Amino acid sequence: MTKNKKKIIVAMSGGVDSSVAAKLLKDQGYELMGIFLHFWKDSGSSEAENKGCSMSALQDARRVCQKIGIPLYTLNFSEIFKKQVVDNFLDEYESGRTPNPCVRCNKLVKLGLLIDKAKELGFSHVASGHYARLEREFPISNFQFQNKIPALPAGRQFPNKNQKFKLLRGKDKTKDQSYFLWNLSQEQLKHLLFPLGNYTKTEVRRLARKFNLPVATKSESQEVCFIPEKSHNEFLKRNIKMKSGPILTLGGKKVGEHQGLPLYTVGQRRGIEIGGVGPFYAVRMDYKKNILYVIGERDDPVLFTRQFKIKNVSWISKKEPKIPSKCDVVIRYRHLPVKCEIKKQGERHLVNLENSQRAVTPGQSAVFYIKDEVIGGGIIA
Repeated sequence: MTKNKKKIIVAMSGGVDSSVAAKLLKDQGYELMGIFLHFWKDSGSSEAENKGCSMSALQDARRVCQKIGIPLYTLNFSEIFKKQVVDNFLDEYESGRTPNPCVRCNKLVKLGLLIDKAKELGFSHVASGHYARLEREFPISNFQFQNKIPALPAGRQFPNKNQKFKLLRGKDKTKDQSYFLWNLSQEQLKHLLFPLGNYTKTEVRRLARKFNLPVATKSESQEVCFIPEKSHNEFLKRNIKMKSGPILTLGGKKVGEHQGLPLYTVGQRRGIEIGGVGPFYAVRMDYKKNILYVIGERDDPVLFTRQFKIKNVSWISKKEPKIPSKCDVVIRYRHLPVKCEIKKQGERHLVNLENSQRAVTPGQSAVFYIKDEVIGGGIIA
């Protein structure tokens, strides 16, 4: 081991992405430690395992680490995950908002807390399988690239406190996960590595086969990890006290009974089952009167928004851009970017869209981009 050899913790999930990320870093000669995170499990379900940290996932992570020759340890983040992610998820739904738990988890638990643990253990970086890229604003002259992954410069203490980091979309636009990372701080970014940022998913699968990794053909889950079922509703019903109430059209006509307002979100059709009539789409939830308002046309103008407010705003550079500012905004994961202008209105920010968008949903993240660069984001208010 060389004196300047960097020590990196790799967040191992047992999936193909984190496995390939670990192998690529291992081949560059870094000293690696795999960490498998245990999150909270819903004991109220017959399928109580958390999909992100099941026993089979742990076994896969162990097999991969044995294959590439790195140690694997586990950390129990169950308590803080429950408090910061699951409880917030339920509180938001109970208040009529539709949260994105992955955004909060990355900031406070999966990446944020793991970075803190890495520092305690003497590791300089945490690497993950996210499809996103990091770029230094002030490149170092002897910075090198190897297998598309930045090699940390020899003979330097890294990260440099004077350096700033930019967060960029991943090369694979269909897998890009920068949307989930908009609220990371400069202090967190400088301790992160995203080895897959310059790869497509197809290339990663190909590398997994080339490396003969035991998870090369493993499928991936797109659902929220702590919800055992495919639908949120069963989970919400178990954990939130539901109260049925009337379903009304905007004209005040009663067309049915809802099963609890937290089960509905703006623009939703599924779950509004009114025997033989419809279809209907959720347009507004009145929590004070416990009324679900619906409309009969999917593309009714009332579902479209040209302007909305955001809260909990965070800027990647730490400095707010010159306001008003023009950029692109993504209002939900995998939604196409829309041109917008950001203005200030009191303590909050106002987003004016160039083209109105359907079902702009309170609780979701609005993430701002200039070309491929994430400049920041906020929660739709």
